[in-house]
This record gives sequence, structure tokens and C-alpha cells, in this order.
Amino acid sequence: MSPDPNPTRRIEITLHKPWFALYIAPKPTLVIDGRGQPVQWGLGTWQVPTDRTVTVGVFLFNRLWRFGQAEFAFDPHHAPSLTYRAPALPFLRGRINPM
Repeated sequence: MSPDPNPTRRIEITLHKPWFALYIAPKPTLVIDGRGQPVQWGLGTWQVPTDRTVTVGVFLFNRLWRFGQAEFAFDPHHAPSLTYRAPALPFLRGRINPM
């Protein structure tokens, strides 16, 4: 059996919406290396390459504009857990931090 040419690992991302916000919280969109996908609030896992840096981003879209955008360069040496926190106001940026 030959080794996998594209080794991968799984990362956890916890998406938190604010307990009080001046908007109705839309669902977040997760972007990994330029590929976006709608996701749910809470904990999720995604597969990323182990041998290179991957850009992980999240934003919210309320049918008029994007907001709450945050990005993180996820290196192979980072722990496999991130936390995204959405802003309380619809014109602020979100935050992504390693856990």
C-alpha cells in the first residue's frame, strides 16, 4: 500500500453567535482555501491538508451586505481547534482565535 499523496487532518471550529445582537443572526459561511460553504452555529469539523498553511475564514451575509468577516492562517503546527465569535453589531468584524 502506497502512502497517501495528499495527507489530511480534521480541525474543529466552534462558531459562536452573540447572546445579544442588533440584527437577526444569519447563518455563517465558512471559507477554507477560497471554497465557501454555509454552516450552522456550534461545533463542526472539517478536513484540511496537513502539509501546508490553509486560510480559514468566516463571514455573515444578511441579503444586503457581508459582515463579521474574520480570517486565520491555519499552519500545520497549530492545535486543531478554532473559535469564531460573531460581532454584536452588523458592521463590525468577527474574531477567529485558536483554542
